[in-house]
Amino acid sequence: MNSQAAPSTPSRARRSLCAALVTAALASGAFTAATAWAAAEHAHGQDAHALELNAGKKWATDDPLRQGMTKIRDAVDAKLPAVHRGKMSTAQYDALGRQIDTQIAYIVGNCKLDPKADAVLHLILADLNEGNEILQGKQAKQARSDGVVKVVHALGQYGSYFDHPGWKTPQAAH
Repeated sequence: MNSQAAPSTPSRARRSLCAALVTAALASGAFTAATAWAAAEHAHGQDAHALELNAGKKWATDDPLRQGMTKIRDAVDAKLPAVHRGKMSTAQYDALGRQIDTQIAYIVGNCKLDPKADAVLHLILADLNEGNEILQGKQAKQARSDGVVKVVHALGQYGSYFDHPGWKTPQAAH
């Protein structure tokens, strides 16, 4: 019996397998951001961590992370005026939710950060996913607009903890 603990850093092959599984499932239509999230958590084996900076500095980002988060931010920002006016239809919330689902799955499937940065990112993605579920109407006791507020909060956390040049968090006036 091997007494050494398993390494906490996922191997490159394991990350590639995770990305391939996420991509295949998304292509088949059988995957949502929530299931991508669960698969990534299982594949990465992350323990619970708190949001923290990297020795007082923001964590480094990679292109897939910046691209996915920018697309989420831009999609949310474009809909904020309608949310503020109470003019978002159910179909518009659902479409926004699908856009966010797609980008969360893309980020999770292309995760190539330092393990500590990855753990912090996954906490932010968990909040982002939770807000997205609310805005999609999956939490019947909460208004969809509350989900948008939670998504904006998660985007703000991302900007506070990750070095994304030019990042601007949308402003939710709720």
